[in-house]
Amino acid sequence: MLSVIHRFMSLSKSITLSHPSGITAIVHPLGATLRSLWVPDREGRMEKILVGFDSEEAWLKNDPHFGCTIGRYANRIANGQFTLDGTVHQVSQNQGNHHLHGGFNSFSKVIWETEILSDHAVRFSYHSPDDEEGFPGNLDITVDYILGKNFLTWKATATTDRATPINLTCHPYFNLTGNPQQSILQHELQIDAEKYLPVDPTLIPTGELRSVQETGFDFRSPTPIGKNLETATTSFDHTFVIHSLPGRPSARCFDPASGRIMELTTNQPGLQLYLASPFGYENSAFCLEPQKFPNSHNKPNFPNSILLPGERYENFMTLRFPDAI
Repeated sequence: MLSVIHRFMSLSKSITLSHPSGITAIVHPLGATLRSLWVPDREGRMEKILVGFDSEEAWLKNDPHFGCTIGRYANRIANGQFTLDGTVHQVSQNQGNHHLHGGFNSFSKVIWETEILSDHAVRFSYHSPDDEEGFPGNLDITVDYILGKNFLTWKATATTDRATPINLTCHPYFNLTGNPQQSILQHELQIDAEKYLPVDPTLIPTGELRSVQETGFDFRSPTPIGKNLETATTSFDHTFVIHSLPGRPSARCFDPASGRIMELTTNQPGLQLYLASPFGYENSAFCLEPQKFPNSHNKPNFPNSILLPGERYENFMTLRFPDAI
């Protein structure tokens, strides 16, 4: 796959989206990826708040999935199997026995078609053929990045000619300090969720929707990530059951050091919180990934993740940046 990518990279260039307010994003057709995002701190200094690579060679591999559009199914499928219309489907098992983030050659590894919509917007498109990574059905996907005065929206849509599971997400790694080596444990995080999904030792949800009350997963009010990490039973790589009410942020994060505020709005039922240590800098990034529940088609009590012919899949994530304080 990498040799194919190398062949086309000369035709594929980063695209800069900018707004007169100063907010700037860099996106790329490899993986429909958000590579960089600059927003001001309380002093008006523009700094990059995403963790990523410095070299093109590193971006070609991108094993951490920095900023990628993930699919056909983000997160995990237990044993890489699901049953649909009485047929057992086996998809790629790229994390032990399980399927993770679309498989070995997922959407993050392909060159998407590019259409420049304006100085502030770009559209990426990809046709995922029937049986790619074992998934049924031809899937046609578009991903739009739209930049505004104080926001960036990632919007994914898809249609299929055959029933198929779908769970797309965007996977940026955030550090609101603007320093990718700085810990984010002092970031104050709020997630509009009263329940989360406990997982087994291989990070497959058990099927329980557990209350966050009196646990390290309670982010209903702004709480330093490090404070909750001390009382959680493990580091964070869990799905929160969010309310997704119109006009109401599903999550909000504040960095006391820079004054930056980030609000996330989505239409998805789940929000994955993942705490990461890229490049060896401990707890120096966090991910907030709006998506359906992991392994949802194998858990009858989880929201439906099957897209049918004639239906339209839609998933959006808007990152809004109020004035820093």
